[in-house]
Amino acid sequence: MNKFEKLLEPYNIGPVKTRNRMIKTGASTLYWHEDELHMNKITLAFYEALARGGVGLVIVESPTIDYPSSSRWKQIYRLDDDKYIEGMSELVQVIHKHGCPTFMQMVHLGPWQNPLFSNEPPISDEPPVGASPFKLDSPGDFHHDLIRELTIPEIEGITDKFASAALRAQKAGFDGVDINAGSTHLMHNFLSPFWNRRQDAYGGSREKRARFLSEIIKEIKKRCGKDFPVIVCMNGIEIGWTIGIDDSQCMTVEDSRGLALLLQEAGADAIQVRNQWLGYHVGGFLPDYLFYPEAPIPFKTFPREYNSSHRGAGANIYLAEGMKKTLSIPVIVVGRLSPELGEKVLREGKADFIAMHRGLFSDPELPNKVAEGRLEDIAPCTQCGTCLDQSIQMKRRCRTSAATSTEKYTVDKAEKRKKVVVIGGGPAGMEAARVAALRGHDVTLYDKKSKLGGLLPLAALIKGVELEDLPGMVRYLKIQLNKLGVKIRLGREVDASLIEGIKPDVVIVANGGILTVPDIKGIDNRRVLTTPALHRRVKPYLRIFGPRVLGWLTKFWLPVGKRVVVIGGGIHGCETAEFLVKRGRKVTIVDTAEEMGEGMIDFRLGLVMDWFEKKGVATITGVKSMEITDKGVAITTKEGDRQTIEADSIMPAVPLAPDTGLVKSLEGKAPEVYAIGDCGQPRMIVDAIADGWEIGNKI
Repeated sequence: MNKFEKLLEPYNIGPVKTRNRMIKTGASTLYWHEDELHMNKITLAFYEALARGGVGLVIVESPTIDYPSSSRWKQIYRLDDDKYIEGMSELVQVIHKHGCPTFMQMVHLGPWQNPLFSNEPPISDEPPVGASPFKLDSPGDFHHDLIRELTIPEIEGITDKFASAALRAQKAGFDGVDINAGSTHLMHNFLSPFWNRRQDAYGGSREKRARFLSEIIKEIKKRCGKDFPVIVCMNGIEIGWTIGIDDSQCMTVEDSRGLALLLQEAGADAIQVRNQWLGYHVGGFLPDYLFYPEAPIPFKTFPREYNSSHRGAGANIYLAEGMKKTLSIPVIVVGRLSPELGEKVLREGKADFIAMHRGLFSDPELPNKVAEGRLEDIAPCTQCGTCLDQSIQMKRRCRTSAATSTEKYTVDKAEKRKKVVVIGGGPAGMEAARVAALRGHDVTLYDKKSKLGGLLPLAALIKGVELEDLPGMVRYLKIQLNKLGVKIRLGREVDASLIEGIKPDVVIVANGGILTVPDIKGIDNRRVLTTPALHRRVKPYLRIFGPRVLGWLTKFWLPVGKRVVVIGGGIHGCETAEFLVKRGRKVTIVDTAEEMGEGMIDFRLGLVMDWFEKKGVATITGVKSMEITDKGVAITTKEGDRQTIEADSIMPAVPLAPDTGLVKSLEGKAPEVYAIGDCGQPRMIVDAIADGWEIGNKI
């Protein structure tokens, strides 16, 4: 029996036969724009990579079906008019040419606040719309604006728009559609008794709350034919206790199963199951982030139908199992599912399909590699949340896969084989060596340290490995370098004379940045633990124990005082503070910057700031001056007040500085010399990997 026999087995949704039981969800990429009439190259490349990679079914993200009410971004293709059909058909063609079926998702974001984020302009002047007038003032939610109640004629109009979009999808060549009634979108707003407080034909009883969505399904079947499949993505449970709402007022497990039965009767061909926590929007669709920085409620109080045993992995398994016992149509489960866990779920009969997004985002070839038994070659998702980062033109990027959000996912063989020397075994250097070797070059990687990974082990210690799998990234890259025949020379420091002796065609310098000490009066005080000093202390223990075990040990003993001032409120400072608070320290963060969290992904910053407030972490920004004394840190606030923050330990957490000395010394020593990663411009891990990918493809 094949290890993944069930996962690789074809199955059906309605009359559509999938290649296997792995489904790419309809999560958005924002590679589109509302002004486009044709598919751009980035969108085509992304979806073709998925189809080529062997996934059983691709669900394409939702276009705007009710402009502008149903959208909150301009980076969305439209399908509210027939003129957009031709462009959508271009996308279908690149998916179908690889023998992969594809459905189109449809979603309406009507109840969400407008604008969605304070730093973005509103999509229109229209207020949010939904079942009932209501808003939720929770920092982790999208319902800060009062919802305007839809009239019955407006409900009927939206039903028509869903059905019209489905018909256009069919004309474009899609094999079916997927209605997103999960999260807190418009359809869930009507399904949920918490949000839907109407007393008319569309609210009150379970049947009335399901009426809107049921009518949409029936109208789609009427226009597109009964053999045109409709998947419904819905919440298997809605939990309110996290913000003080009795769960009985929300969509309970029993209610959700009853609603799913009504949707099945209306004509739904499959149900995808997820969950929703009031006030914790991201934790519903990225279940691991429900536990970041910590679980919002004690583990023992989690609903028994929610699988909290693996901190988000397989969170919806029990919910799907309950649905499968209730329904006769296929059940799809989603939520941080690895191939191994997915196979187990299928064999135990808890679901019929395994849906994933991030695993395919980081490696579109995952299904092919599973089929070929090459699990060690799957580029891992590190759960970093970069795929929700909206800082660079809103395009979704991936830390592990630098090809994501580009026009090309394949690596071409070089016209001429070159001798390549890579200096530095951090993420930039390892990725550059990997890609250069894939292109056929003769690659040797040098690192003065005894292990590969650069500063990733230290980062893994501070970040923790419960959420972000940085050790997995290092392990994957090491395996690839060994498989590709890259010669690895550890414990070897490179200088100009060594390069002159080797005579390479290309030198790629990726020796990292410099750990810095801020220029603050009193920085030499015995209470201060600078980043370079911390690294020197930790390095030997990291070599022995690794970040996972060492992180666990620091919960029992840590040579840091009980009261700590962290200097620096950017990503390094916030992550250091989180590390310390989880180990029982009372932390104050001070920074000269006006805003906290520079370098952090916005949703992660929101989660950690909310957690800081609950944990009593003081954050003082806009500081005019600071001095370290024997008592702590004396500061002048932005209001001009002087105060001393008493501390037993003081930890500056500031960004790296560039280290350009080596690359300058090597100029002219080889025909091609490049600097990548932090040695040239210190940034994030995603940028280091992107540098390595780019230069590896260039040489």
